[in-house]
Amino acid sequence: MTAKALASTPGPQAHAPSEIRNVVLVGHSGAGKTTLFEHLITATTPGYRARPMLDERSVQLAVASVSHEGLVLNLIDTPGYPDFVGELRAGLRAADAALFVVSAADGVDAATMLLWEECAAIGMPRAVAVTKLDAGRADFEDTVAICKRVFGEGVMAVYLPLHGDDESIIGNLGLLSQQIYDYSSGLRVAQAAEPEHRELIEGNRADLIEAIIQESEDDTLLDRYLGGEEMDLDVVTTDLLTAVSRGRLYPVIPVSTETGVGTIELLQMLTAAFPPPTLHPLPAVTTPGGDPLPPLMCDPDGPLVAEVIRTTSDPYVGRVSIVRMFSGTLRPDSIVHVSGHLATFAGGERLEGHVSHDDDERVGLLSSPLGDLLRAKTVAIAGDMCVVAKLTRAETTDTLSNKDAPVLIEPWMFPDALLPVAITPASKSDEDRLAGALSRLVAEDPTMRLEHNAETHQVILWTMGQAHVDVLLARLRDRYGVKVESVPLRMALRETFISVANGHGRHVKQSGGHGQYAICDITVEPLERGSGFEFVDKVVGGSVPRQYIPSVEKGVRTQLEKGCLAGFPMVDLRVTLTDGKSHSVDSSDMAFQAAGAQALKDAASATTVTLLEPVDSVTVLVADEYVGAVMTDLQMRRGRVIGTEPETSGRTMVTAEVPTSEVTRYAIDLRSVSHGTGTFTRTPLGYEAMPANLVKDSIPQ
Repeated sequence: MTAKALASTPGPQAHAPSEIRNVVLVGHSGAGKTTLFEHLITATTPGYRARPMLDERSVQLAVASVSHEGLVLNLIDTPGYPDFVGELRAGLRAADAALFVVSAADGVDAATMLLWEECAAIGMPRAVAVTKLDAGRADFEDTVAICKRVFGEGVMAVYLPLHGDDESIIGNLGLLSQQIYDYSSGLRVAQAAEPEHRELIEGNRADLIEAIIQESEDDTLLDRYLGGEEMDLDVVTTDLLTAVSRGRLYPVIPVSTETGVGTIELLQMLTAAFPPPTLHPLPAVTTPGGDPLPPLMCDPDGPLVAEVIRTTSDPYVGRVSIVRMFSGTLRPDSIVHVSGHLATFAGGERLEGHVSHDDDERVGLLSSPLGDLLRAKTVAIAGDMCVVAKLTRAETTDTLSNKDAPVLIEPWMFPDALLPVAITPASKSDEDRLAGALSRLVAEDPTMRLEHNAETHQVILWTMGQAHVDVLLARLRDRYGVKVESVPLRMALRETFISVANGHGRHVKQSGGHGQYAICDITVEPLERGSGFEFVDKVVGGSVPRQYIPSVEKGVRTQLEKGCLAGFPMVDLRVTLTDGKSHSVDSSDMAFQAAGAQALKDAASATTVTLLEPVDSVTVLVADEYVGAVMTDLQMRRGRVIGTEPETSGRTMVTAEVPTSEVTRYAIDLRSVSHGTGTFTRTPLGYEAMPANLVKDSIPQ
């Protein structure tokens, strides 16, 4: 069957939420999530051919709705690279259970450990798929032991991998069923375990059964087992599935992303053990104005409430939205209310481009996603996922609801975008198209923040990391035909006086008729940081007429905005008007404004004026073993470490004050220094004097 024919085939349709399972695949980059995702589709979709592993697939969320054993299984593939945490967050919001994909060759990284803790905090059911078992240094037992150490004692292997003569994985050994599932022929063949496998089974089966029985609701089961009674396989299996569904036991299944070995065992676990959406807590809802509403129920007959978890804009198809249904039923051509208030929840100043909106729109066709393909779908019920076309105003995190009873779901939160990159269009035609292309990028990607800096006159994309930057620039070029170039980021510096200085301003011109005449003398004194500007009048004897003193101040203020040394605004100084001269005919408001400005410039010199740079308060959360390295790195960035404070789970909070210019690339550098265990936040603190050597480099020659 060709891909085109497959795309015209209707997708699976659930008739009740109990027939749905929503599972997100998570894990570090390179663990094999996307390849496993394709194997799961292939195993459940006749005629499906795995799609090429394009670079774009590794950095974005993908959804596949497949059918297995009478259930609709919505698989959500998420990127493992930390720059694309926004796609991961969207997948977690849409899912009811998580499959952690762990590479036996690489182990468990710090980001995966933190994600496990996050899932544990909300009680999300979890399972572990161990991949890369064909790698030379890979060992299944060692990997399970690592997972048990970092994830907890509830991690239990329910299958063991079987190796062929060349050490490749040819099948799995079921510890409960005591059967071999052999894939070596190209088909999955189940058979009773051979005698040589008995010792392997007995060495692992007892611990698994004990762990299952301890989670059983039958209090007599453990005593009966310890008394030597043989446990009924159906009872033990039922208790296993119940424990997994309730998030108390985490089965480990070996799979091969090369051959698909273990795919069927994994599918059976996902559908049988993971809970339907009716058992998963739903997000809180309010009116668009913020008034609380009753809790949602996963009911197809309830009010329509759905959330856009991913948005893409295609130049030919238009905007396409992947939607998770929480309540009600969605049909093609129905009119829905689209409500988006991301900036309200995250802080409007941080999310330029994410404008709050409330609109009524007509839904286009509904589709069932299958990775890169779409299949027809007639209706989407509570608990399900679908693709919606023609929602021209919908953005990622927006809420869809009944137009007569609008509802708003508080959006999932994202880490701050902390890597800035300044861009400029490559040509005039690119400049004309840039604004529209950027607005589409913002609608698709809530982790990106757009800034138009009024001081430096730069367009700045705030991103999650260098890989995120590369993807955004590639999308601008390839998807929207806009070429841009990265340019050095300019700092919004300030100028200030560092010593008392006197200035003389003379504006005298005579060109026939009324001339211009204004002379003033000022004294400039530095003030403490954050004091602002003060103007003092100490003129005696009327040397500067009273009506022109405000003119002198206005001229000084105008020059303060322009700066005197390097073109940056001047701050934290007191200007005292001490003397001056005027002419009864030629003096004027404009003349004294010019004289005031000249007097300030006259007082400014390389010895009396310096530059101030912005400073941020930086808070770093890092694993204890990397605290020393982080503190040393901050000091090398001219930072002052203010203090440290122990946090939970073996982490420490480090607080420092660091020049803004030194942390523009910190989102990248911290990952290296902390081996991926560190996160940080930054808050503008104020301005401080720049070192003399840097001042010299910042002043135009």
